[in-house]
Amino acid sequence: MPLATETKTVIFDLLKRVMEDYCPPLVVKKKSKDAIEVIGNVPTPYGYKKVIVPGMYFASALIRKDNVSFYFFPIYGAPKEFEKLAPIAMKCLDGKTCFHFKKEEQAVEQEIRALFNQGIAVYKKQGWVK
Repeated sequence: MPLATETKTVIFDLLKRVMEDYCPPLVVKKKSKDAIEVIGNVPTPYGYKKVIVPGMYFASALIRKDNVSFYFFPIYGAPKEFEKLAPIAMKCLDGKTCFHFKKEEQAVEQEIRALFNQGIAVYKKQGWVK
């Protein structure tokens, strides 16, 4: 059953607000009515050819038909550092970096902010955020 538009909007608006609150140090790369993407603020070599990108991908949120997808890249390299920070959100983790929120109570602002705080700390260690 498709998720109600109202529910998707509430979840997306929460994620968008949190992402924007962390800019700076993060930078909004893309933003539309149903998507947002944030990146680090340090130009970084990326990929096989080490092409310099304006900032390392950090997170994005997208409104989909059946959920709101929240992609959170810092968790990829250090999953254990994030497990205890967001026990409710972690139940929605599908794969290594993607959370699929289908209910408002799954996207807890305190947990999302804790993920962002830890993610920024991880990115600072890597030199991807000043």
